[in-house]
Amino acid sequence: MTNRLRILVTGANGFVGGVLFRRLRKEPALECIGVVRSGSGDVDKIENIVSVGDLDKPIDWSSVISGQDVVVHTAARAHIMKDECADPLSVYRAVNSAGTLNLASQAAAAGVKRFIFISSIKVNGEQTVTGQPFSWHDRPSPDDFYGTSKHEAEQGLRALASETGMEVVIIRPPLVYGPGVKGNFASMIKLVGKGLPLPLGAVHNKRSLVALDNLVDLIVTCIDHPGAANETFLVSDGEDLSTTQLLQGVAEAMGKPSRLIPVPVSLLQFGATLLGKKAVAQRLLGSLQVDISHTQKCLNWTPPLTVKQGLQRCFPNHQD
Repeated sequence: MTNRLRILVTGANGFVGGVLFRRLRKEPALECIGVVRSGSGDVDKIENIVSVGDLDKPIDWSSVISGQDVVVHTAARAHIMKDECADPLSVYRAVNSAGTLNLASQAAAAGVKRFIFISSIKVNGEQTVTGQPFSWHDRPSPDDFYGTSKHEAEQGLRALASETGMEVVIIRPPLVYGPGVKGNFASMIKLVGKGLPLPLGAVHNKRSLVALDNLVDLIVTCIDHPGAANETFLVSDGEDLSTTQLLQGVAEAMGKPSRLIPVPVSLLQFGATLLGKKAVAQRLLGSLQVDISHTQKCLNWTPPLTVKQGLQRCFPNHQD
């Protein structure tokens, strides 16, 4: 990056935003401000971190947005597996849709040149037929409240770009993994770490994942790449794995034996239906692939890490 740019990163203490913020702060040609919901503990001690409050409130961004060239919006209400809210869609919308568009509209008014929005592959949908990956130009088909809120934010951002001339870049990652990962991936790591036999040794689905460092590298590329303006990008490691292969890879990265029992998928699906776990079975047994050829072509970008390298970074204390 040749020009000195001023960048605002929201969610600067989050899983993605934290790594991005630390990387950008190392770039001598950049000035980077990080935004968090509320300051506490170590966050208060970090230079260039600003607390703004909850995104579902009508935040006045003027004090931090003034003079910024680029906004990277990673903050969001994350996908929650067991949401106990009475009206979860309205809560997702308040943060992921209205909160995003409040920030973006103020950014446009302040003269921000580019707004990078970290969306989700859930905008495309939940499942693909093996060998028929999601593409950037597919008609959106979100299947849950989280995906719906992200889709609505994307629609609003495109309209804002058309009205104001501020460039918008949309990035839709699938499952992101890396050090400190939570959710289903963390649960899987825990099971593999315990050395328990798992009945997932004969699953031949295909799923796209993205290593945290690969996603951050793409975001950095999009900050000033001319080919990124007003584009939608899907991202992955460029290697699709079956659940069986992923579990084997996690075990290898952890230095643990892979104890996988080859139970037929049809039997697993039957058992999951009886137990009321069809959604869990879909994530373990179904396919979700993304086509990143548009991303690679527009940006001349290749994921810097392989899946094996990405998994190894999840366990930095393991020594071969």
